[in-house]
Amino acid sequence: MEALAIAKNVKGSAQKAKLVVDLIRGLNVNQALAILEYTPKRSAFPIERLLRSAIANAEQKAQAENIVVDVDELWVKECFVGKGVTKNRRRVRPAPMGRAYRERRHYSHITIKVSSDKRESEAPVKDAREASEAKEAPEAPEKKTAKPAKATKKTRTTKKEDTATA
Repeated sequence: MEALAIAKNVKGSAQKAKLVVDLIRGLNVNQALAILEYTPKRSAFPIERLLRSAIANAEQKAQAENIVVDVDELWVKECFVGKGVTKNRRRVRPAPMGRAYRERRHYSHITIKVSSDKRESEAPVKDAREASEAKEAPEAPEKKTAKPAKATKKTRTTKKEDTATA
């Protein structure tokens, strides 16, 4: 069973929020909450609140459908950050050569989906990648190839030479 939580217009840029969201993708919700609690980024607190909201949504959805869901078995299936509105504040910052820049406030939209379904791959990605490389690449003796001969320079012929040879 899956549950979704969306937060719109969260203060902070999407680029900075993506750094925090990448930390929790694919983790158990308890591990994700522990990581978010001790992450020293400004966007960690709104993402933690959103994750708690997604967990509560999963509990409520399970109760409505008469399904028993263990909160400890939930994991972050999908999470991403989208770019929100950018508001131009009516304040200016000094810029080089006598110019001025407007201050801009960045906002972002954050989406988290939690699931109690079994994960497709229980093994870590790194181990699976190493195993596939070992199967594909048996060591074969290297073949020595001859280097191609260098091309000789062609000389240009002039009209006088062409007429002399003809």
